[in-house]
Amino acid sequence: MNEPVIKLTDVNYAYRRDQAVLQNVNLVINRGESCCILGPNGGGKTTLLRLLLGFLTPDSGSVEILGTQICNVRHKIGYMPQVQNIDSIFPISVLEVVMTGTLCGTFGVFFNAGKRKIAMEMLEKMRIAHLAQRGFNEISGGEKQRVLIARALASKPEILLLDEPTANIDPGAEQCFYEMLDELQKDLTLLTVSHDLGFVNRNISKIICVNKFVKIHAPADFGTDKISEIYHHDMKMVEHSHDCLCSCAEHKHTWRRRK
Repeated sequence: MNEPVIKLTDVNYAYRRDQAVLQNVNLVINRGESCCILGPNGGGKTTLLRLLLGFLTPDSGSVEILGTQICNVRHKIGYMPQVQNIDSIFPISVLEVVMTGTLCGTFGVFFNAGKRKIAMEMLEKMRIAHLAQRGFNEISGGEKQRVLIARALASKPEILLLDEPTANIDPGAEQCFYEMLDELQKDLTLLTVSHDLGFVNRNISKIICVNKFVKIHAPADFGTDKISEIYHHDMKMVEHSHDCLCSCAEHKHTWRRRK
């Protein structure tokens, strides 16, 4: 379905007048697509994400979400940040973390039976309902990732933005996690920021390469030459049993890539 849900036109952004972070960005993401954002640290991935969320306003150009300004549809965007620890003495449960995702557009904290039901449904969708009463800081990094995705889903969004969703997941649990993301994609437009090139071998519609400028690639055309172009280093593929590691020859950066 070629219905644009995200549209950036001639977008420029700089934190300082002489330091452009994003330049001449044109990007269209259609409903139901699953896209992966790749790029080096400092290349503008986080800035692009913050523009899509409405946390930043472009210096020039326009950002449209679902055909309108972000402020009108912010509740239709689910966002999973990178895992952050909550103060260990702060008494918040997994269920309460997810329920905060139902508070979009409301004032104060009102956790009623309806919000509890929605939160439990999202925990069940992420297959962690058994953790509902556990403290958020008592669970593993991979479990926290699922909790934060459940929180993002609690607002019943049309667009889901994920920032490094596999960063704290053990390799043995990745396949199950990928399957859950593929299941989510059936009902959502999914946009993922990741350093894990395993996403490129999944059901990805577009690869969005961000390094000041934005370039769009089809997964079938994305090889080591494109990776080298993004990261400005020579790359090579090295076989390791069931996985293929894409490694920078001169630096210690490594990306896991599934067959």
